[in-house]
Amino acid sequence: MKFLTEYRNKEIALAFSKKIKRIAKNKWVIMEICGSQTHTILRDGIDLLLPENVILVHGPGCPVCVTPLEIIDYAHELSLRKDVILCSYGDMLRVPGTKGSLNDAKAKGGDVKMVYSPLDALEIAKNNPDKKIVFFAIGFETTTPMNAKAIEIAEKEKIENFYVLTSQVRVPPAIEAILNSPGCEIKGFLAPGHVCTVMGYEEYEPITEKYNVPIVVTGFEPLDMLEGIYLLIKALEEKNYTVINQYKRSVRREGNKEAKKTILKIFETGDMRWRGIGVIPDSGFVLKQRYKKFDARNLLADKIKSEENKLCIAAEILQGKKKPTDCSAYRRICTPENPLGAPMVSSEGACAAYYKYGK
Repeated sequence: MKFLTEYRNKEIALAFSKKIKRIAKNKWVIMEICGSQTHTILRDGIDLLLPENVILVHGPGCPVCVTPLEIIDYAHELSLRKDVILCSYGDMLRVPGTKGSLNDAKAKGGDVKMVYSPLDALEIAKNNPDKKIVFFAIGFETTTPMNAKAIEIAEKEKIENFYVLTSQVRVPPAIEAILNSPGCEIKGFLAPGHVCTVMGYEEYEPITEKYNVPIVVTGFEPLDMLEGIYLLIKALEEKNYTVINQYKRSVRREGNKEAKKTILKIFETGDMRWRGIGVIPDSGFVLKQRYKKFDARNLLADKIKSEENKLCIAAEILQGKKKPTDCSAYRRICTPENPLGAPMVSSEGACAAYYKYGK
């Protein structure tokens, strides 16, 4: 176990483990929302430091994993157009759509470029005025401010060949959708620190009051996770249904006001489809009417309808109802080299984490 053999603060980790075992009197099913948290837990053996009555399940906090299949198919079709350059983050290139991945489209002659920022795509648009540049704008609240800033710059500088294909989702409505799902056993949540750095955690407070669940905002280091779990179990045992901020070095209750201002200039909240979950009301950021001219969907005349691979149980995994090892295709048909679904592709996906760390 890497955590115990290599981590410099293993004594503190073991102390947290003992404290959790001492206070956990009841069975508690808790969910970490973020895929980066999932990887920390599995990589460093945090799940092995917990008592059997504290059960971790993995949530939908992987932006690649929850991007709807039809949006991937839109990107695939757009990338094959001779007048389009499709710009995307690297994780999205291998995610399978119904007609293949963006890498497959590139092999067929599509102009697909990996970028590290929407500003890279803006630069490509400036340098290729005869092409339509489409930036595949996916992610949670963490990446949305930069996407909004890119559109703001494009309008200001009159870059008329720049478009965005958006799938930008919000965490709080997803938590509510999970809590409202039939048979939900989750009693508490570890909220993603990076999202809360941007948005704050005011939005989570009504959820704790409505559903009687504590939510702990945590960072991503092993000790962050262990302290977050300890605080969550303590709150559950004490029936303290509030938001607790473990990640104080980065997160404030009100979040980053300037980043939120940038988002709300370009986007408004709206219904959004999540891969494997379906449409969640008010769970996304969509372009305001004034900025609809930047919507890459305008470039395609027909709507796309896509169907999931029936062997893939990503839907249940993303909702915390099943784990990757419950899937009959896991490690047999579905591997990182031949993924059936996004959770096996993404660097934040639960299936990829289980595979990488030998679960």
